[in-house]
Amino acid sequence: MLFIELFIIALGLGMDSFSVSICKGLTLKNIEVKTYIKIGLAFGIFQGLMPVIGFLLGQTFKDIISNVDHWLAFILLGIIGINMIREAFEKGEKEEVDDKLDFKNLSILGIATSIDALIIGITFAIMNVNIIIASLVIIVVTFIMSIIGVRIGNICGCKFEKKAEILGGIILILIGLKILLEHLNIIS
Repeated sequence: MLFIELFIIALGLGMDSFSVSICKGLTLKNIEVKTYIKIGLAFGIFQGLMPVIGFLLGQTFKDIISNVDHWLAFILLGIIGINMIREAFEKGEKEEVDDKLDFKNLSILGIATSIDALIIGITFAIMNVNIIIASLVIIVVTFIMSIIGVRIGNICGCKFEKKAEILGGIILILIGLKILLEHLNIIS
């Protein structure tokens, strides 16, 4: 997998954290630098840890699924992307974002925004992606996106949340399609 593809996947995964960070920024007053770092690290670490767990699971089942790995990657990325787009349009099931920045609150938000990354980790195992590099890229990208999200939320509010989730979903669907088309030798 090329670095640019990995970076684009990291952007897609980071969109959930970005959108929650926007709303988190909306609830906070007088934000200090340590607050930005705390939120960025919480989301970044969870986004980077989940693919490692998924990768380990994927490695376990890799031999069993090797004949259909491209289809599985396409389906998993497609499901995650469609789910992100669907969630962007659902109003009633959104998690409440408050101004708490304690470990429990940030951990719950971190886990909630990174479940999709677990599935991506399985895809990484199928594609023989270097999980250390992938995880580090995801951590850094999510960290930066979360800091930017908090700042935007503090200035503008939640009006970008829906668009960020839709964009993230579209990115993941397109990456899944690219994997499938490359395997079928339709594109190179």
